[in-house]
Amino acid sequence: MKKMVSISEKEVEHIAWLAKITLSEEEKKLFTEQFNTILEYFRIIDELETEGTPPTFNVQNLENVFREDIVEPSLSREYSLKNASKKEKGYVKASRII
Repeated sequence: MKKMVSISEKEVEHIAWLAKITLSEEEKKLFTEQFNTILEYFRIIDELETEGTPPTFNVQNLENVFREDIVEPSLSREYSLKNASKKEKGYVKASRII
């Protein structure tokens, strides 16, 4: 039999600290209950008999759903640079980043 795993309020506080959020005492209790409810659903799923069931990676069985590549005319350089605040030698000039 598998060990029952549950989340404590202390662990919820640690998760909140990692996420850099502040939780009230009520929220800590609520999240503790919600995490433990989610874990309970995983326990139920773990009990299902899956022996002989092949793994499913894609339930829709789609293959190459990309559209055909159609060559279309590009925007002109002048039109593309029309609203650029800084331009140099036909290119947009950006600030130096170090």
